[in-house]
Amino acid sequence: MRVLGVDPGLTRCGVGVVDGAPGRRCGLVHVDVIRTPADAELGHRLVSIADALAAAIEEHRPEVVAVERVFSQHNVRTVMGTAQAAAMAIVAATRAGLPVALHTPSEVKAAVTGSGTADKAQVGLMVTRILGLSATPKPADAADALALAICHLWRAPTQARLAAALARTNARAAAPVRPAPVPRSEPGAPQPRDVGPVAEQPGVGA
Repeated sequence: MRVLGVDPGLTRCGVGVVDGAPGRRCGLVHVDVIRTPADAELGHRLVSIADALAAAIEEHRPEVVAVERVFSQHNVRTVMGTAQAAAMAIVAATRAGLPVALHTPSEVKAAVTGSGTADKAQVGLMVTRILGLSATPKPADAADALALAICHLWRAPTQARLAAALARTNARAAAPVRPAPVPRSEPGAPQPRDVGPVAEQPGVGA
């Protein structure tokens, strides 16, 4: 499977493409950082990011695009820019007819390092080892994009099995309950007769 990972950002947007599968070694295909000038108009910056991502998808032909799920942070301005860049990645993937997978930062850290609280240096070090690189990709946005791609490669099969199991459970729960069939008498068998009300009999010692 080939995955294109996107570490969204308005000033720096990491892009990493990785080939691999669970239980097999992952290989680096491409890594880059899309940059936009901070003094440029917002719309132009977003168009530049979307165009660059579309070009990367066209060139490297991934099967899925993995994007970091954006969470609220203390710096609202920063998280807004990150969310806007993430939206451009989703748009570019959807226009190309590709599925989009969203992974939280803690999911990515746990998949790559074994700890959901790992720092960027630890993530970069493990990405370097997993891909067999001679040096850690710089800046950190590049390593984070590769980590997203690796995370999806390793987590996708498990997620697919869980989704299939949930779908089967939901289908069984939604299936209508059929009433039990009424037993049918054999031809010629005596039919029960209505004997009417039974007269009350006096009790013993009445």
